[in-house]
Amino acid sequence: MSDPFAVARSGQSTSFQLVCTICADHEYVEIRLRPAAGADGVVHSVVALTRNVTPEVEQQKRLDALHQAGRDLASLEPDQLAEMNLPTRVELLKQNLRRTIHDLLHYDIIEVRLLDRRTGELKPLLEDGMTPEAAGRVLYALPEGNGVTGFVAYTGLSYLCSDASNDPHYILGAADARSSMTVPLKYFDEVIGTLNVESPRVNGFGENDLQFTELFSKEIANALHTLDLLSAQQTTAASKTIEEINKEIALPVDDLLAAAAGLVSRLAPNDPAAATELKSIMAAARRVKAGVKKVGEEYCPITAEGSRPTVPGALVAGGAAVPLAGKRVLVIEPDERMRKQAHLLLGRLGAECESAGTAAAGLALFADDPYDAVFLDIRPPDASAYATYCQLRDARPTVQVAMTTGFGYDAGHSIVKARQDGMQFTLFKPFRPEQVVKAVLTPP
Repeated sequence: MSDPFAVARSGQSTSFQLVCTICADHEYVEIRLRPAAGADGVVHSVVALTRNVTPEVEQQKRLDALHQAGRDLASLEPDQLAEMNLPTRVELLKQNLRRTIHDLLHYDIIEVRLLDRRTGELKPLLEDGMTPEAAGRVLYALPEGNGVTGFVAYTGLSYLCSDASNDPHYILGAADARSSMTVPLKYFDEVIGTLNVESPRVNGFGENDLQFTELFSKEIANALHTLDLLSAQQTTAASKTIEEINKEIALPVDDLLAAAAGLVSRLAPNDPAAATELKSIMAAARRVKAGVKKVGEEYCPITAEGSRPTVPGALVAGGAAVPLAGKRVLVIEPDERMRKQAHLLLGRLGAECESAGTAAAGLALFADDPYDAVFLDIRPPDASAYATYCQLRDARPTVQVAMTTGFGYDAGHSIVKARQDGMQFTLFKPFRPEQVVKAVLTPP
């Protein structure tokens, strides 16, 4: 750094800061040097003006610390990202939030909630110092009846509650709280949650506290968004991997099941021991499929809409119940591509799907194990669709049987005949989720 006095003597104004080490609190002093030139234009003296800039320096240091803390909230090295799953990253974020709020903002009673955009519910992410009742309280983003937190989430505006005993919005959070401050967590002007802090003193928070808390709320929202992207990336990758595995094993396992079911029907009368052994092989094959499905549900749960939830909703909400959970559907379809598509769609809707390429294989599977619905193509390669429909219906009248078509010509008029016999549904390919759900859930 150049000598500021030399700069001033050269005719230029300058300034610099010094730390007063003899002061009790090491205050900061700014010194401004102005050259004083004579009539001859030569600088004969330098005027020094001083002022205490400690508040400004401390505020800037606090701002710098705030921004650094925000960058550190969800920052992870590439090798850490590879080793940490979503719950672990969420827990790390919560730990960083607690530490930063306590150490930097010096708040001891805190609560962070995340907005479930589907329901409007504000679900707890973390809390310190709140009563158990307050921590477990169900709150919604509504202007009335949901405390200051609900009001802030609804309006998108920060709220200083100076006296909790006289505030119309305040609901008890901490046992000895007398005031509170609540700010919305926003990402690109969209409210994604709230940050609430409470104080045992009336007027415990001022405008300066609000300014810093609002600044930090932006860092929290950015960290949540980063985690959202990481979660979406992880979930998408896991989902694609599970679906690829399912796609590759689904049809071979179905073929194995169909072949074994055919052998069981032939061997059972004369060789029951062999039939029993085949049934155990079929059960093992089904366990393989169930295991893959379980892994998929654990890594990327499916919502009712057939989508994968992400942060912030995934942090607190989890997946909703899928519409066809627990249902078993048999698809008799000669086109392998359509069988794969049926597996994919029914799996996303929560159902267990088994398929057969021929009517004979489908009937063998149907005789071996119970199903909730059967989707029967109008042109199986080895039998009449209508005759197959009749066999299925007669064997189990309580099972919904629907015919499927890709707008091909129905030479045997199977659909017309089956409708006359009471068939309720004809499904058109490619299958639509709402069409499939209605067919499976409607009683025959």
